[in-house]
Amino acid sequence: MTVQEKALEVINKCNNNGIPIALLGNKDENGNPQIKALIKTENDGLKTFWFCSNTSSKRVNQIKKDGNTCLYFLSDFEGVMLRGHAEISYCDDKRKSFWHDNMLIYYPEGYRDPDFALIKFTATSGNYYNNLQNEDFEVV
Repeated sequence: MTVQEKALEVINKCNNNGIPIALLGNKDENGNPQIKALIKTENDGLKTFWFCSNTSSKRVNQIKKDGNTCLYFLSDFEGVMLRGHAEISYCDDKRKSFWHDNMLIYYPEGYRDPDFALIKFTATSGNYYNNLQNEDFEVV
């Protein structure tokens, strides 16, 4: 099994009570590192990940200023860190595909609500950790 296959296996089984969670690391307005747990909405292998957020959130505004970010996934004692770039998207087709009516409490105008933003993360490289071993890899 390749390191990329091992990493994807960790990502696919990573969840908290059945909810797929990723940790997003970025910099705040002062350049200080920070991390936030987000629900992983969708991914295309190791390359592209989507998360729902609010336009009004500080995270969205920080990503607009500096999209250099990382993701971290942890399952048991295996971990995967992905380095890459995040951007904010308002693609109506994507927002509609992620939409659930229980989101109306947050976005009363539906999937076209201006406060309903998507974070699109695109990975360029990563690191797989298991049994005190680290292995770097490229994401293609």
